[in-house]
Amino acid sequence: MSEQSPASDPAAHDAATYDIAAVQDKWRKVWDDLDSFRAGTAAPGAEKRYALTMFPYPSGDLHMGHAEVMALHDVIARFWWQKGYDVLNPIGWDSFGLPAENAAIRNDANPAEWTYANIEVQAESFRRYAISFDWSRRLHTSDPEYYAWTQWLFLKFRERGLAYRKNSPVNWCPNDQTVLANEQVVGGMCERCGAEVTKRELTQWYFKVTEYAQRLLDDMEPLKETWPDRVIAMQRNWIGRSEGAHVDFDITLADGSTRTVTVFTTRPDTLYGATFMVVAADARLADEIVAPGQRDAFMAYLTEVRKETDIDRLSTERPKSGVDLGVFATNPVTGERMPVWAADYVLADYGTGAIMAVPAHDQRDLDFAKAFGLPVRRVVAVPDEENPEETYVATAGDGTYVNSGPLDGLTDKANGIARIIEQLEADGRGKGTVNFRLRDWLLSRQRFWGAPIPIIHCEKCGEVPVPYDELPVRLPELSGADLKPKGVSPLAAAEDWVNVACPECGGAAKRDSDTMDTFVDSSWYFLRYCSPSYQHGPFDEDAVRDWMPAAQYVGGVEHAILHLLYSRFFTKVLHDMGMVDFVEPFSALMNQGQVINQGKAMSKSLGNGVNLGDTIDEYGVDAVRLTMVFAGPPEDDIDWADLSPGGSLKFLQRAWRLSGDVASPTGTSPADGDVALRKVTHKTLHEAEQLIDSHRFNVMVARTMELVNATRKAIDSGCGPADPAVREAVEAVAILLSLVAPYTAEEMWERLGHRPTVARVGWPTVDPALLVEDAVTAVVQIQGKVKARLDVSPDISEADLEALAMADPAVVRAIDGRPVRKVIVRAPKLVNVVVG
Repeated sequence: MSEQSPASDPAAHDAATYDIAAVQDKWRKVWDDLDSFRAGTAAPGAEKRYALTMFPYPSGDLHMGHAEVMALHDVIARFWWQKGYDVLNPIGWDSFGLPAENAAIRNDANPAEWTYANIEVQAESFRRYAISFDWSRRLHTSDPEYYAWTQWLFLKFRERGLAYRKNSPVNWCPNDQTVLANEQVVGGMCERCGAEVTKRELTQWYFKVTEYAQRLLDDMEPLKETWPDRVIAMQRNWIGRSEGAHVDFDITLADGSTRTVTVFTTRPDTLYGATFMVVAADARLADEIVAPGQRDAFMAYLTEVRKETDIDRLSTERPKSGVDLGVFATNPVTGERMPVWAADYVLADYGTGAIMAVPAHDQRDLDFAKAFGLPVRRVVAVPDEENPEETYVATAGDGTYVNSGPLDGLTDKANGIARIIEQLEADGRGKGTVNFRLRDWLLSRQRFWGAPIPIIHCEKCGEVPVPYDELPVRLPELSGADLKPKGVSPLAAAEDWVNVACPECGGAAKRDSDTMDTFVDSSWYFLRYCSPSYQHGPFDEDAVRDWMPAAQYVGGVEHAILHLLYSRFFTKVLHDMGMVDFVEPFSALMNQGQVINQGKAMSKSLGNGVNLGDTIDEYGVDAVRLTMVFAGPPEDDIDWADLSPGGSLKFLQRAWRLSGDVASPTGTSPADGDVALRKVTHKTLHEAEQLIDSHRFNVMVARTMELVNATRKAIDSGCGPADPAVREAVEAVAILLSLVAPYTAEEMWERLGHRPTVARVGWPTVDPALLVEDAVTAVVQIQGKVKARLDVSPDISEADLEALAMADPAVVRAIDGRPVRKVIVRAPKLVNVVVG
């Protein structure tokens, strides 16, 4: 073979070795014919394992982030094949969404054209990148055959009371002209386009995730051992469980009537310090209770509040603003009248949209009280803290209750909370309860390229589900100008599509013109992978029982809340429907870091972008994959500026050359080979298995490099290419590289005289006898400084090691007659002598 060097380094290696492009082209054709990674092709009775990676969005060709996550994921999948497992490693595309629609508007095209063209580009790149996908499982969420079942699941959720419509303030992107879930607003900006998000009042569809809040918390407990700590913490914080009480306040309205409003508080024991009430300005409650004389001021204030984002409203740095609603609430424990204000620092979707303000012990309440001259009353005297009535610095710690009626003098917060709840329940003015920060999932989108919501609206019959036998509700053929944002979904203007007969009464009706959030599509795709062609339901329940839950899920930490939480919710609902027999979809989770360049995220505008295709053209697929895996622990960020794909290529060529140096025939028993080299080989294989299981892939690569060097040294130092231990070592290198550098590994395997494919040859059996060390080096220190090194048996006793150390001439000279105060022995590797 002739060698093709990296374009940037033509003299990097010898002239007659390794033609990267030819090797890649050759083995792709062979692998396509072999179809080696089709699930179900392992030995009969093999244990099944599901290797799942978060599926990509087809926004363009693969980038460096794909290169990293897929290389890491593939180490696991290929290792499982080598260990004899039957592996499901599918691929698909999350192919609905705004980027396709915006591209279609720019290009006067249908979003499907852009989407499926990009999918084919990415599919070709994945094949080139040699990921061990089972291509027979391929799916796209924008296929009618897929979104028919997304619609089916929506209707099933609705039958269980888990899908509902309500009118509420929502996040609105004025650029994309669609609503956004709270989770899709980042820093007050649209996650997709970066436009500043505002508020609108709309009737929207929701999934009732809150009904599963406690289960979503409880079921994380078994995941603590196999999921990253930060993901567990992020989910717990997002769900936000808090214990407290619901407290009923009577509000006297302008006409003299009374309305009861329930407020949630985690500190009912501070009720004696509640001096006013605050209602979210955009909550329906504020509009319903405002006094007539205050309505104009309130409406002017509400207009301003609707321009703000939730992030702005919750900021502690902003000056407090509000308007008096002109009504009063009665404190249920003191009987005092409390003014009721509307403000922006309370959110409409938190509880009832109203809070009791205890300004002495909450800084936001205190800032508001100071701004508008409202009373402040301390009810907890915190040691070493000054009175907030005087300092306007709230105290939030524990202390002694004061100004608190029957609680005065108590110092136990838990007792104080329990006693006040007991009093509220006895008086019928409240009760102990649990609250969650988690809000229901807003899933309506006013855009075209998504799964249509399968509901028909009839003036006579109300909301009518599309009959199951009429699914899917297919998208109409719209493109270009038809898709431009108009403040409502483009589907609403498609009259031939939206106007239908009511399935119940036959009268004139309209389809729901919103589409579903794409997170709905990705909340169950992993189940469909188990039987992607199944036509009698969203998935074959027997197939799911065989493969799920996924043994390993790999993807970015940016999905720690949205996608993972929603997928867990879907799984629990399907469990309750009797469709799956597990409650968590992913047994283990691995997050990869980012690929950055020169300390910053890659960006064309910054001039630090790296094109994956160009890098592969220059160094080859294997060098890029090896570079990604060897760069560091999977969870760490990778700075491309610090990496060397050229160095990776040189190593692969050294490994490849070994396969041409083996002179013993195939099938030769290594038993009579060089013992020292055999020990290195078996130790490497033993450690590699442990390192892969613990996701220390970079160290596994380092051990492989050490084995290559040890093999070359053995050949060059007299062991000889005909020694059976050399063949054993080089075959081990090929198998190890099959996890990271499949083209090189396959080429090596063929040169060693084997038929393809090395990826399924099986993990070598490690001989325990070759793992036993003949001798280890024990270090002898005096006063912490090394004075001698001793070659000793690995099973030497502490007494024998101490005696040996103390008799060593170098140690005797170093002690020089000084009294020995202590000898610390850690057999077989350390003796530490402390002298007086």
